[in-house]
Amino acid sequence: MSALGNIWNGLDWSVLLDLLLGVIPALICITLHELSHGLVAYSLGDDTAKRAGRLTLNPLAHIDWWGLVMMVLFRFGWAKPVPVDMRRFRNPRQGMALTALAGPVSNLIITAVFLLLYGLLYTPLYANGGAVASAILETVLRTAYLSLALAIFNFIPISPLDGSKVLFSFLSDEAYYKLMRYERYGMIVLMLLVATGATSGVLSTVTGWAFDHLFPIAEFAFELVNH
Repeated sequence: MSALGNIWNGLDWSVLLDLLLGVIPALICITLHELSHGLVAYSLGDDTAKRAGRLTLNPLAHIDWWGLVMMVLFRFGWAKPVPVDMRRFRNPRQGMALTALAGPVSNLIITAVFLLLYGLLYTPLYANGGAVASAILETVLRTAYLSLALAIFNFIPISPLDGSKVLFSFLSDEAYYKLMRYERYGMIVLMLLVATGATSGVLSTVTGWAFDHLFPIAEFAFELVNH
C-alpha cells in the first residue's frame, strides 16, 4: 500500500488537468456544431439527422475520435459529419448551404457567449483564487478560443468542410454535382494538410487575430460587473 501511495503522490496531475481542460471545450464545440447542422436541416425538411439519432446533446453521438484528438492537440479538428439528404430540401443547394453554414455560425455564437461568461465570472472567481476557480476560468476561455478556431477551420472551402458546401452553392448545376462526386477525396487532402502542418500557421494567425478583435466582449462584461 505504501508503494501505491508513493506512485499516487508522484503522479503529475497537471498533465491530466491540462488534458481535461482541452477535452471539455472540444466536446462542447463539437456537439453544438453538429447539433446545429442537424437542427437546421430538420427545419428545412430533412429528418435524416433525427432518424440517425444526431439531434442530441450527447457528445458521443457526434465524436470522430481522430478529429477530437486533433482538436485537443492542435486546436483544429472535426466531428462525425451529420447525415443530410439534400433531396428532401425544397431548394437542395440552398438548403445544403444553410445547413453547412449553421455549424460555423453556431461556433461564432459560442465564442461570443463564452467570452461574455469569462468577463462576468472573472472578478468573482479570480477573487476566490482557488484551483477550481482558475480551472473554470481557463475552461471558459479555452472554449471561446477553440470554438472560434473550429469556425474558421470549417470555413475553408475544401470538402467535406462546411465552407466547400457554401461555396459550391454558387456554382452552376453541372459544376456543383461534379464537385460533390469528388467530395470524399477532400478528406484525404484535408488530413494531409493538417498532418503536415501546411495550414496550421495561417489558421493560428487568423484565429489569434479574430480572437483579439472579439475579446472586447469579455471586457464589456467585465465592466458591467465592476461598474
